[in-house]
Amino acid sequence: MKAIWNNQIIAESDKTIVVERNHYFPADSIKKEFFKPSPLHSTCPWKGVASYYTLVVDGKENSDAAWYYPDAKYAAKDIEGYVAFWRGVEVVE
Repeated sequence: MKAIWNNQIIAESDKTIVVERNHYFPADSIKKEFFKPSPLHSTCPWKGVASYYTLVVDGKENSDAAWYYPDAKYAAKDIEGYVAFWRGVEVVE
């Protein structure tokens, strides 16, 4: 699977985990040079507190377009640390 934004592959892995129709990419599969920590957090009742990244590609920013659970609840431990995308990020095979 590949995550693409602004014509750039920002993550690539054959070991994604699908949860609620989102592909979660292993942390070591993201291209860290395109990821900037965001102050945003949100809470999922069964997954826990999510942290976010803003994507920066070729001078363009996509705020809070990637999220992950650094300390997932028990039911979501399989995706702890994995990164998922939204806000125009295309995930393709």
